[in-house]
Amino acid sequence: MSTVSTITLERPTVARPTSVESLRIYRLAIWALLVAKLIAGWGVQWDIQWHLLIGRDTFWIAPHVMTYAGVAAAVLISFGVLAFDTGRRLLTGREPAGSRRVLWLTGTLGFHVAAWGIALTVLAAPIDDLWHRLFGLDVTLWSPPHLLGLFGAAANTFACFFIAREAYPRERWRRDIVCFIAAATFYGTLATALQPSGRFAYLHGGLWFYTYPILAALLLPVGLVTPGRLIGRRWAPLAVLTLMIVVGLTGATIARIGFETLKPVSVIQDEILKDPSSPIAVAHAIARKNGVTPGTPPGGFIGLLLSLVPVALLVVIDPRRRPVAATLVYALGVFAMWLTRVGRTPAFQPMMPSWETTTVALVITLGTAVVGAVAARWVADVVIRATELSPAEAGRW
Repeated sequence: MSTVSTITLERPTVARPTSVESLRIYRLAIWALLVAKLIAGWGVQWDIQWHLLIGRDTFWIAPHVMTYAGVAAAVLISFGVLAFDTGRRLLTGREPAGSRRVLWLTGTLGFHVAAWGIALTVLAAPIDDLWHRLFGLDVTLWSPPHLLGLFGAAANTFACFFIAREAYPRERWRRDIVCFIAAATFYGTLATALQPSGRFAYLHGGLWFYTYPILAALLLPVGLVTPGRLIGRRWAPLAVLTLMIVVGLTGATIARIGFETLKPVSVIQDEILKDPSSPIAVAHAIARKNGVTPGTPPGGFIGLLLSLVPVALLVVIDPRRRPVAATLVYALGVFAMWLTRVGRTPAFQPMMPSWETTTVALVITLGTAVVGAVAARWVADVVIRATELSPAEAGRW
């Protein structure tokens, strides 16, 4: 077993010693940040449904207000802690323990990542508005401003892994709870980024039919293997996905109540008529053929439960000790679930590629799984090393 694995699995790792006052601020901040992330995530979930069912009539629709309320709170929290630590440096002339300085702002690594990540999300908002003014109101998650916003949100959420270890250097169970919630939100962001892959499968077929499993094997291990190694529990990835499903169902309920309360007037058919080849029009065509509401996951609630199967396989192999092998088995599970859950639906069955193309796609999926596993292990080790006590520091507790 490697040195890093031993550290992760056999003893808690803790952040560098920090003053009691700082710990209180960091703990308050991390919980407030997680609440802000949940609000923003539910806003994005509702926003996607709004665009699919209602259409975009103005920037100030309710889902946008909800999303950017969460984003605004994340900005205030992340930069607020940096301002707090910077103020202490200016008043005392000393750097707070475990802090570093970026652009004259002092703070821990976790809050720097959180602040600059959410800054990218804020920057994406005016760019997104300009993008729609130039290229129309149609929505695709893979537009440059949307990808920039998602990347910033993912970075802000990933920072919670650092902050959890900085805020709870010795209280492992509290740190693990924070990591679980952050991991579910982080995984949700990555999963949201993969949503347009279904449209590529429907429109292009061939290797494009397997866009989702190829990208899922590359990206999603960072949301599953990384928290598993950080928390040090074999079942952690399964708990993370289960929590993410609960959060997603809660978001769906919030959206349903929002629609029932506001009763917005749909203009979606007008938008579809303007451009029958648009992403929204394609989403409606797929839903119509499958006999479901646009945006409904394949298989409904049963499909959500079946999504646990590949992660259960990941857990059986144990991503803490065997991240590459576990991720390869997970990728096989995702590939098989895509074929059975999506490939057999009325909309996608005519697009099923030949067995030769399927074999090539499987090989590519396994290749991206190896890259994803190595990346997830490296990311987890970076967090561990960045927040680990040296022997001399540990002796001062």
